[in-house]
Amino acid sequence: MKFTLENTSGQARACTIETAHSLIETPVFMPVGTVGSVKALDMHDMDELLGAKIILANTYHMYLRPDDTTVAALGGLHKFTTYPHSFLTDSGGFQAFSLSDISKADENGIEFRSHIDGSKHYFTPEKVLDIQYNLNSDIMMILDDLVALPATQERIALSIDRTTQWAKRSIDYHRKQQQEGIGVHQNIFAIIQGGTDKAFRTKSATELCALDYDGFAIGGLSVGESNEEMYETVAHTIQYMPQDKPRYLMGVGTPEDLIENIDLGVDMFDCVMPTRNARNATLFTSFGKINIKAARYKLDTSPIDPECTCYTCQRYSRAYLNHLYRAKELTYFRLASIHNVHYYLTLMKQARAAIMQNRYSAFKSEFYEKRRQ
Repeated sequence: MKFTLENTSGQARACTIETAHSLIETPVFMPVGTVGSVKALDMHDMDELLGAKIILANTYHMYLRPDDTTVAALGGLHKFTTYPHSFLTDSGGFQAFSLSDISKADENGIEFRSHIDGSKHYFTPEKVLDIQYNLNSDIMMILDDLVALPATQERIALSIDRTTQWAKRSIDYHRKQQQEGIGVHQNIFAIIQGGTDKAFRTKSATELCALDYDGFAIGGLSVGESNEEMYETVAHTIQYMPQDKPRYLMGVGTPEDLIENIDLGVDMFDCVMPTRNARNATLFTSFGKINIKAARYKLDTSPIDPECTCYTCQRYSRAYLNHLYRAKELTYFRLASIHNVHYYLTLMKQARAAIMQNRYSAFKSEFYEKRRQ
């Protein structure tokens, strides 16, 4: 990975990340392709219509189905899916923790049951990397110990200690594998934990950022805490993260969350919100959200967003999208998802342009001003 800090505007950063498969300009939003597919969209949509240079796939889901060895036999994620650009794969730890009826962490890893057939599995720091070597993703996230909040101070402290120990095991294992020719072009990110407690975040960030990782993520947020708590935690944590490596805020979020966290110095984001909201009739626009199933759009011949240049807005009206949704027509899901993902990707391009022009503060004010009109 080649990482370059191009410009700053306040704390906001415009960077480039060069992997084996693409040049990624930041700030960047990564659409979520959980099982090797962004819901309702194909890879032609992602590449040709939307121009996404990186998407996220899920280690847990790909391990269970079709399984990572199958993906490896079919040439890895890029050949299997035909997506030519970068993949980031998360460790699967969150899904093992949240989707399993029985999940239990110990010193060596996480035991869980498949949400598909109830079969028992065990993730260790080394195993999740082996899975991701098979997937051949460009950026691999390591296993961390997750804590459901609220939690006791003792449990959070244990989580941080385990996360650090697993991080040490992961980086040692990865560097040894690379020496043997495995995962040579794959990059590895660690995940900072600690809830919303600043002392815990300091400890976790300090310990992890001393290790030889290619980038660092802030995990364990956007899980029910207030927006202000999230922003305060990110602002505190980021001061302990290196300037010369990517900073990734996992699972975030709304357009407002992206704008605020870019302002704090975050480079990378992912969230299911654009596609999930699209499927549930909520469409993002430059002036806020609209609910396309509302009766007021039945005769509305204007595009979803007059400022939008996406495939959907250039061809179809609000009235048509309203009809498709009400008729439960499958075409709706694709057209709405194209629009929402395009909105997110365009917002990141606009933010980057503002940073390059050293006017991010003004851009942020303009973003909110449109929503007040």
